[in-house]
Amino acid sequence: MNETLALTLSQVFGRANLKALAAPLLIIMILAMMVLPLPPFALDILFTFNIALAVMVLLVALYTVKPLDFSVFPTVLLVTTLLRLSLNVASTRVVLLHGHTGPDAAGKVIEAFGHFLVGGNYTVGIVVFIILTVINFVVITKGAGRIAEVSARFTLDAMPGKQMAIDADLNAGLIGEDEARKRRSTIAQEADFYGSMDGASKFVRGDAVAGILILFINVIGGLLVGMFQHDMQAGLAAKTYTLLTIGDGLVAQIPALIISTAAGLVVTRVGDEDTDVGQQFIGQIFGNPAVLVLTAVILGILGIIPGMPHFVFLLLAALIGWLAYWKLNAGEREAAEVAAAAPAKAEAGPVEATEASWADVAPVDVLGLEVGYRLIPLVDQGQDGDLLKRIRGLRKKFAQEIGFLSAPVHIRDNLELRPNAYRITLKGVEVGAGEAFPGMHLAINPGRVSGPLPGTQTTDPAFGLPAVWVEAALRDQAHVLGYTVVDAATVVATHLNHLILSHASELLGRQEAQALLDHIAKEAPKLVEDLVPKQLSLSAVQRVLQNLLDEGVNLRDMRTIIETLAEHSTRTQDPLELTAQVRMGLGRSIVQQIFPGNAEMQVMALEPGLERILAQAMQGGDGGGGIEPGLADTLLRETAAAAQRQEDMGLPAVLLVPGHLRWLLSRFLRRSVPQLKVIANAEVPDTRTIKVTTIIGANR
Repeated sequence: MNETLALTLSQVFGRANLKALAAPLLIIMILAMMVLPLPPFALDILFTFNIALAVMVLLVALYTVKPLDFSVFPTVLLVTTLLRLSLNVASTRVVLLHGHTGPDAAGKVIEAFGHFLVGGNYTVGIVVFIILTVINFVVITKGAGRIAEVSARFTLDAMPGKQMAIDADLNAGLIGEDEARKRRSTIAQEADFYGSMDGASKFVRGDAVAGILILFINVIGGLLVGMFQHDMQAGLAAKTYTLLTIGDGLVAQIPALIISTAAGLVVTRVGDEDTDVGQQFIGQIFGNPAVLVLTAVILGILGIIPGMPHFVFLLLAALIGWLAYWKLNAGEREAAEVAAAAPAKAEAGPVEATEASWADVAPVDVLGLEVGYRLIPLVDQGQDGDLLKRIRGLRKKFAQEIGFLSAPVHIRDNLELRPNAYRITLKGVEVGAGEAFPGMHLAINPGRVSGPLPGTQTTDPAFGLPAVWVEAALRDQAHVLGYTVVDAATVVATHLNHLILSHASELLGRQEAQALLDHIAKEAPKLVEDLVPKQLSLSAVQRVLQNLLDEGVNLRDMRTIIETLAEHSTRTQDPLELTAQVRMGLGRSIVQQIFPGNAEMQVMALEPGLERILAQAMQGGDGGGGIEPGLADTLLRETAAAAQRQEDMGLPAVLLVPGHLRWLLSRFLRRSVPQLKVIANAEVPDTRTIKVTTIIGANR
């Protein structure tokens, strides 16, 4: 039996994490102090530990960069409050039982606080104690509680806007799924933290009220015990028990004041910089030499006024003036070091012009981004610009989702552009342009905001939604009102991502197509070798892939694409026919991309008579050129209206047509109804259920 017990204890204490036992043991110890009598020496140790714990909490709060870095703080407030109250109960028991024996009856710590700090004068002690309690209760705790309450409400109100901003970054390829999941978790933790701080601040306020009540209860109880149980004179009993009570109250209220200050520091923390409170305080208050100079001048003027303490004012004016002088010199030294480190430009005479060569012929960039001079910090890593990192992430996401690696984006400055303008080029031709303002945020109206924002009205360059450029300080307010808020770098990156997706087929050149086939050949060399160049030329394969990209079909399933091309290339070499066969091979993934899961497919369809007319037009002319103009106008109008009704019902705009009409209608309707997807009957898997919601041409 003893061996079994020893083995069990060894398993518990030998294998379990001792950190997991610390919290339960601390809570049990705190609760035990309220019931079990403690000797004075134990009280000295526990009171000292309470002071040390308060100082540690304050220092952790000072060095905290973000509130969530100290997410356990609400629990710490509860534990420290409970510890102080239990110490008050334990010390009250000792004071009332042994207070008549002398000033050290409750330990040396209480004696020191009762005699040394207030000079042994219990009247002064009562006044000091009440002042400390009022400061703690009325000023610090009340303010911190109010800030926590407002922060909790604003954080909850801003959650939908922040979630939409995360979804926008995820859709734009700026972040991955793991980063998006991490950000969503952070937002939820922020709401939980401020909500917990709102409740935890009530602990500290209650502790302050309890401290005042305990003070008067102990004084009255000490008088009664001293006079009636120990036959002490009223004056002696009042002095003895009041000093002990004052010492007990001060030794508890000073740590409470420190903890309350830490709570205020945590909830008033503002800013996203990677700096703690101390660094922010020094940098923002003492960082401006002009402010220091003016302060020194004002103090100096006050110091020479007759009747003022000249020495103190002039001494501080001199110290602050010296600090301003040192700051100015430090700035000049830093500028000189930067200038010295920069490469010196040779000032030689004019260089003789050399003959022209092929090196002077610069190829056109496939993808280019030109920025005005005020946007240069966004693309300069030396100035903490993160646009390059976002573009790298964007290209990686494009490769993962579309199936091939696009050309790199070449970035350069263009002095011909407006200072805040940028331009996106494709093979040297502008395909998009916009403006961005570093240091500001673009608040995009998704259609359901609850109020306006002050700022510069504009439109989102990527999707054309109404938006407004706002100051960074209004970001949280914009979130609360329901706006999707993004910074300047995200605006440019999102616009670039949208254009890359829109022009994916043009980015798949001969070189990219060959690189894609070479990549597939690493895993299936025989498959690629049998197709190119034995059965199809590289240009034919490239054209088929471009046709797929034109209609939003990704190239991730290259094995199916190559196998389908190899199967049908012996019968036809026409890229359009091969594209139709490949789409049938990819039918399951095409339908799955539009209608996820196995839900019913609610689609639009053509009236049979209209189908026959379009088939005849296709035989009589190439593309949509053979369609009678009146019929073409009616077809466009009815299709656009039906697509809008589909979107209003929350359904994708999909038109289901016979296979021989799919290419004709897709190309004909693409410009007027860009959101429309045209799929052939043969592309729908047999397992999917189809429901026709609208018949186009029924009212002809």
